[in-house]
Amino acid sequence: MSDKPSVLFVCVHNAGRSQMAAGWLRHLAGDTVEVRSAGSEPADRINPVAVEAMREVGIDITDQTPAKLTWDTAEASDVIVTMGCGDACPVFPGKRYEDWTLIDPAGQPLDVVRRVRDDIRTRVQKLVDDLRP
Repeated sequence: MSDKPSVLFVCVHNAGRSQMAAGWLRHLAGDTVEVRSAGSEPADRINPVAVEAMREVGIDITDQTPAKLTWDTAEASDVIVTMGCGDACPVFPGKRYEDWTLIDPAGQPLDVVRRVRDDIRTRVQKLVDDLRP
């Protein structure tokens, strides 16, 4: 891993879980970690309920756009965190992988998405702590 590790968050639509995780990592780690997110089947926009849940804790993810998972992005990442992308997630030897089982916020009410947001925050904080030298 380089001096500045890179983390890739991957879910199916790159519109909820992975975007919230990326937002938390940017917030908690600042510029000490390169943050990436992608989806195996990206949506056309971020889930507005995820945007609202993150806004409640002072994190703005409205400038993010769902992106297609590419081989190059995954290969260039030190840590790959999957969130339900299944077989579409590539596997590279020597990478650190984590698979986070999380409720998909798509179609969920705000109170459920808040719980997902808070669960993601806890997991991202542990990841930040693990990445610190």
